[in-house]
Amino acid sequence: MIAVENVLVSDDLIGKQFVCDLNRCKGGCCEEGDAGAPLEDEELDIMIDAYEKVKPYLGADSIAEIEKKGKYVYHKEFGWVTPTLGDDHEICVYGFRDQKGIIKCAFEQAYNDGVIAWKKPISCHLFPIIHHKGKNGNYDLINYEPREELCSPACAFGKKLKVPVYEFLKEPIIRLYGQEFYDALDALAKENADTTKGE
Repeated sequence: MIAVENVLVSDDLIGKQFVCDLNRCKGGCCEEGDAGAPLEDEELDIMIDAYEKVKPYLGADSIAEIEKKGKYVYHKEFGWVTPTLGDDHEICVYGFRDQKGIIKCAFEQAYNDGVIAWKKPISCHLFPIIHHKGKNGNYDLINYEPREELCSPACAFGKKLKVPVYEFLKEPIIRLYGQEFYDALDALAKENADTTKGE
């Protein structure tokens, strides 16, 4: 682990490579899992405020499910999460498939279209980085947790392009912790690379 400010960072963020390959995985992280996307408490009101603007991007099944379950639901293990279609944790209700069969996020599409100012839940933006509070609550832990089969194309693509996990996920890392945090992480990564070369 690497300590940056009050965050413990997995060495894998620096040592492993990752670049999403949507043509291969089809955005499967939006439908594969034990629950919907984890949500921060402050994101709940944002989702409520943005919903009417995002609604036109959603299919009838998603709208019906949201009206039935709510804009978010509580999971005993993961806390607040996005609802999913059906009872078998299918696709996130805010996901839709484009013409290529790739799952897109309605929030992100609305953001890209300039309709809303919020991109999507930070847990989605960071994936496959997982972040959570330490036991005492005064520090964070961030780990790299790709899904073995689903993310194998992204791991291979990252190795081919030689892009470390933290570099690929620069935008959400800065969104969560700020530019100074990212710069410190980047400096440690480069220092570690220089040390490794010298061995």
